[in-house]
Formats: sequence, C-alpha cells, structure tokens
Amino acid sequence: MLVLRNAILAKLTYAVGTTPAHAKDRDWFVATALAVRDRIVDRWASSHGADGQAGRKHVYYLSLEFLIGRLLSDTLHNLRLTEPVREALAGLGVDLDELRSIEPDAALGNGGLGRLAACFMESMASLEVPAYGYGIRYEHGLFRQIILDGRQYEQPEDWLCQGNPWEFERSDVIHPVGFGGTSEEVQAPDGSRAFVWIPAETVQAVAYDTPIVGWRGRHVNALRLWSARATECLLLDAFNMGDHVGALASRTRVEAISRVLYPGDTTDAGRELRLRQEFFFTSASLQDLLARHIRLHGDLATLPDYAALQLNDTHPAIAVAELMRLLIDEHRFHWEDAWAITTKTLNYTNHTLLPEALERWPVSLLERVLPRHLQIIYQINWLHLEPLTRGEIDVDLVKSLSVIDESGGRYVRMGHLAFIGANKVNGVSALHTQLMRQTVFRDLHAVYPTRIVNKTNGITFRRWLHQANPRLSALLVDELGEEVLDQPDALLGLEKLADDQAFQNLFRKQRAAAKADLAKVVAELLGETISPDALFDVQIKRIHEYKRQLLNILEAIALYSAIRAEPERHWVPRVKILAGKAAASYHQAKLIIKLANDVAKVINSDPLVAGRLKVVFLPNYNVSLAEAIVPAADLSEQISTAGMEASGTGNMKLALNGALTIGTLDGANVEIRECVGAENIFIFGLTAQEVEARRRSTAHQEPDAWSARLRGALELIRVGTFSPDEPHRFDPLLHALAVDDLFMVTADFDAYWAAQRQVDDLWQSPSAWWRASILNTARVAWFSSDRTIREYAEEIWRVPVQ
Repeated sequence: MLVLRNAILAKLTYAVGTTPAHAKDRDWFVATALAVRDRIVDRWASSHGADGQAGRKHVYYLSLEFLIGRLLSDTLHNLRLTEPVREALAGLGVDLDELRSIEPDAALGNGGLGRLAACFMESMASLEVPAYGYGIRYEHGLFRQIILDGRQYEQPEDWLCQGNPWEFERSDVIHPVGFGGTSEEVQAPDGSRAFVWIPAETVQAVAYDTPIVGWRGRHVNALRLWSARATECLLLDAFNMGDHVGALASRTRVEAISRVLYPGDTTDAGRELRLRQEFFFTSASLQDLLARHIRLHGDLATLPDYAALQLNDTHPAIAVAELMRLLIDEHRFHWEDAWAITTKTLNYTNHTLLPEALERWPVSLLERVLPRHLQIIYQINWLHLEPLTRGEIDVDLVKSLSVIDESGGRYVRMGHLAFIGANKVNGVSALHTQLMRQTVFRDLHAVYPTRIVNKTNGITFRRWLHQANPRLSALLVDELGEEVLDQPDALLGLEKLADDQAFQNLFRKQRAAAKADLAKVVAELLGETISPDALFDVQIKRIHEYKRQLLNILEAIALYSAIRAEPERHWVPRVKILAGKAAASYHQAKLIIKLANDVAKVINSDPLVAGRLKVVFLPNYNVSLAEAIVPAADLSEQISTAGMEASGTGNMKLALNGALTIGTLDGANVEIRECVGAENIFIFGLTAQEVEARRRSTAHQEPDAWSARLRGALELIRVGTFSPDEPHRFDPLLHALAVDDLFMVTADFDAYWAAQRQVDDLWQSPSAWWRASILNTARVAWFSSDRTIREYAEEIWRVPVQ
C-alpha cells in the first residue's frame, strides 16, 4: 500500500508537476493512471519479448473502431489492484470512484463493431494470444450527442484535449501513406514488367500505442493507433507573404484524416475523406507488420506462418490490394506468389447484410485517389472471373461474382474484394452466417463453398459483469467461489440456486441497488425521477430504423392510451429507458429521437399515468453510460427486424446481468434462446424467412388490416398529440410505415404488444421472474469473448491459446 501511495505521489510531483495541496481531481487521475501504467510496462515488455523469442504467430486485428471506454477501472480490475489503489488513494484523501468519473471515454468507436473489437483485444490478451489492434487515433471520435428540445445535435468529442495518460507516442514509428498520382510501367532489374506508383501526396502515419492488459496481468498486447501528420507542417513562404490560413491548408487537409470517425459521406469530399481514412490506417498497419515480420523472421514468403490478419468489416478491405501492391511493387514478388501469401494471411469478418453497410467505392474515386490499387483490383477480378469465361458464359453469374458492380454506374464492391482475398470469411451468429450464404454472398459461396464459417460474437465478462456490476460479481463469488472470475462456465452453478428463495432475494437486492444508482444518473442527466421499484425496460443501441426504436415508442404510446382509458386497473409500473446516437445525416433516425423525447414529455407530465409509466431518453450514449444501465436492466429490448441484425452484443451483456430478453429471432437472439431456454425469453414477430417472403409479396401490411390499437397510436402522432407546435412533424415516419414499412414495424406491432403483456404477467409473479433472471445469468457463459477468440485462434488464425 505504501509503495503504491508513494508511486502516485511521485507521479503527481514529477510528471504532473504539482503538490497534494494544490492538486485538482484531474491531476490525481493522471498521477494514478501513470503509476498504474508503470506496472504494465514490464509485463508488456515481457509479453513482447517472449512472443518474439518463441517465434510465435501474431494476430493483427484491423478495425476502424475500438470502443475501449475508460481504461482506469478496466486496467485496475485486470491487474487485481482495485482495492489496493483505493486504499492508497484513501490515505491521501482521494476517492477512487470520483477519479474514475474524471476519465473521458476514449472516443474511438460508435457502436457494436467498436465494442466487439475492444472485447476481442481484451480476450486476446487474457488468453495470451500475441496480437496488435490497428486503427485510427481520432481526435474527436464520432460526436458528443446533445439533446436540446428533444432533438439531437452533434458537437466535437474533445476526449484528447487534456492528453491521454495511457498512450505512448512512438515518434520513431512513422510510415508514409500515398494518395493520388500516377502508376507507371517500368522494367524490373530481371527484365520483367513492373509498376511504380508515384503518389501526388504523401501523409505520415505516426504510431500511438495503448497497452491492453489481460486478466490477472499475465499478458499485455498493444492497440496501435495511427495519427495523420503532414510532411510539411507549414508553407513558410506563403506564411511570410501574409497568407496565414493558406500556409496551413495542406496540413489541415492531411490532419483531417484522423480528426473524426465516420465523416459525413453525403458529399463527394466526405466520401473521399472516408476512403482516405480507410486506406491510411490499412496501409500504415500493413507496412508496420511487414517491417516487424522482416525484422523477426526475414523472408516475407513465411508471412502466413507468423501472421494472421483479421479485417473487421469492409472498412479495411483495401488491404487485399495494398498487401498485393507492397509484395509486388515494393518487395518484388511474382503475382502468383504474392496472391498465395495474401490469401493465406487475410481473413474477413462480415457484420451486416445491409446494402449501405457493404461498402462500394466509385471507380472514378479510386482511380483518382488510389490509381495503382485500382489496377490491382482489376487484375484480381479478371483472374477471379476468367474461369467463368471459358465456354458458354452465364452473364448474370459473372455480374454477380464480379468485384466491379456496373449496375447504375461503376463501383468496386469491397465486400467481394475482401471475400476473394481472404482465407476465411466469417459471420457473427449462426443465423447471420446462414443468411450470408443464402443472400449477399450466395454466388461467391457456391464458387468457394468452404470459405464461409461462423464465429458467434462474445463479450468480455470481466468488464460487463465483474467490473460493471461489482455487487452481482461479489454475490457470484460468494456462492460459486473465485473460479467464476476465471471460468465463465462456472456460472452454470447458479442453476441449482434458481428456485432458492433466499438466493432470489439476494439477486433481487443487488438489482435494486443498481436500479437506485441508475435512477440517480437519470436525475442528474434529465432532472427526471424514476422509481427503482418499476420494471426497467431498456433499449440501448445505435438509432436505426431496422433496430426499431420506433416499434418500442409505438408500444409506449399504446400503453399510455390503455392506462388513460382504464386508470383504475392495476398496471405494472414501467420505465422505458432509451439511449443511442443517430448518424448525423440520418434524418429518419434523428426524427425517431425527437419522437421519443416528445412522447416522454407528454407521458411524464400526465398525472393520470404517474407511477405507472415513464419514458426517458438518455443523451450521449457511450461505454460508461452502458456500464450504469446494463446492471440495472430488467428487460432487454432486442427487437430488430428479423434477418437484419448480424449478431448484437448488447443482448449478451444484458442477459449476462440477468435481464430477460424481449426480441425477434434475429442475430444472436436465436442462440441466446437456445442457451437460456424458450421459457426464459420473450420471442415474438416474423422470422427472417417470413420477412423475406412478405417483402417479395405485398412488401407491407395494408393499413386497413392494422389493429385498432396500432391505428390509435399512429393517430395520436398524426394529429399532433406529441407535437402540438408542429402537428405534421412526424409525417415522414408515418408515411414510411403506410407506404412501404420496410422494417415490418406495423407487421410485428400486435405480436410485440402481446409479448409485452406476457412480460407484465411474469413480473407480477416475482418468484418466477427472478428464477428466469437467475437462469439467464447462469446459462449465457457460452457468449464469453474468450470462447469466440478460442474459436478464431483454433479454426481461422491457427494460433495456440493458453
């Protein structure tokens, strides 16, 4: 204890430059983080040294997002230093819990894609898989969501404005990344034909490393993020001539690459910036790992033996062309040899069946920004299609398989490129993988029938149970022993306690405490009082029409109407809690946020429903807010249109903490039902097959067939009950439901209402509810990201795990 206290004081004095008498909360946080970081460095060096000396194969995880959240709690927990540091700080008059709130969330992601990457990085470290995560060091991340008058507004997320004590700037690790220019054919020294790319612009990628600590501190991996820097920071002649703004123009253009996650792509400039971002971090990462391989192993011909690259969605799909370019143009491999190395090294995870998420880049844009890569893509595509051009040609099949989409313009299909260049392509739930084979990659699957495999997502229990929910974790340790901290399967021991009344009371008590904590958060953020005795009904995820927050809101309106119609009836007290960000240019999603807030304003101010129904929308959803909500949830809303959610991980986090799921048979909900039992989950609505059949036939349910309850809810919106100042505010939402209903909101409404009333019934039988809640926690051990990483390591990466 004294050693830790002295270490923190030393950092406060010599690194922060202040004294205990003058130190502010931020000073104490930085000093503590730096003292803890020191305890990581030796383990980090040891991990890297052991990996290099043993010649172990490395995993390189390329992702545009890493939603790692706050690191102080995570690191202390994995080092088993939480209580020692708490006591050390207490001796200095400092409260650890207050310091935790000082740390900003790392704004390096948006939703499930980034959080999955963070869970995987932690699990790889815990399982002692030598790995690097590669991404972009965004200065402002996505955006800070501000809700004013119920509307979303976006502000920069300045998470780095006061520095980041966890990262190490590697000023000696800089890689040049080119853009534009020309590709010229030359004669190689051996007389063969070769190409030289002469970029018009070169950007420097500067490395920043953040250590990722595994469980019990046994292994440490690195998250390496790239920051864009101009080769010339200032045009001095222009500056001296008085053009002070123009002198910095090129620097501003370059640094924009690592400013913001997902810049708006509704303009040509926005689309180009997105492409520049994706190539920037992919090229820098490939150059970095090739340099490491040469340093450790020499010949790049052995790259597949020592490196496995995982492309997290299509964002880094340009890696197929860039790795080929580096091998052919820079290292003088023959095409066939380079292609063999590439296809044995790269693997691709698909996360969506949505067309807008399967990126396509205009050929004209690639020709301007990455001319050499377009040449390589054409060559890859020709060699891929050439066998199909022998004999009688099936034109439709060739069009379907081609990397170049020529329907309505000419585009490069990045999903196709990643598929063709990968050793393995994986879906992220059993249903999603099945649908990949049947839909977006049907014809590619026929050509490469063994390439698609399934790897159902998982979450790290260390953060989403033991750290986020310490009360429940302590209860589990008391009942099941310390083994539950190391072995997720130990949770199955709870099954024997599910009917134990005494244990049910303890389980209920820890949930009540978490709900009281969340009620304080709601009061602080919104000034709204919610009762911990009510059923907490939670939907926390990115706002998107297919995730169907609108369906949830419509049910709230219908419930509001029902309560007003029969105020004397006994109603289960319910608080609907929503949170999530809408993409800045996604107008329908932003309108759904406005509707949620307008409905909340009316319901929460109506004395006739007081104590029975409340609706709250919590702003600026992030990892830290999720860590407050997840332990407090009673009901988990996983109500996406069947066949459209690849997996989901929020469903896993909430079920792990004992929330019961209400959802469609979509994504990992299918496997959650198999694990927890059909009687312990509320499933409703159309299946993926029924959704597809409905779209092929009528495409939507005729309004004449809508139930009176649904019509009543929609009519309240239409007449301006929730928007008296602007009665037609929500007409775009109503129009979409009446004309197309692509996301089956009206089709599933009545089934959803019925399922919610089943929820009410079970809530009124406390013993049955808590039995189901305990069984959810007991039976979701399979959804640990440790299990997922073991499967990747054994079946895709061919890397041994501890």
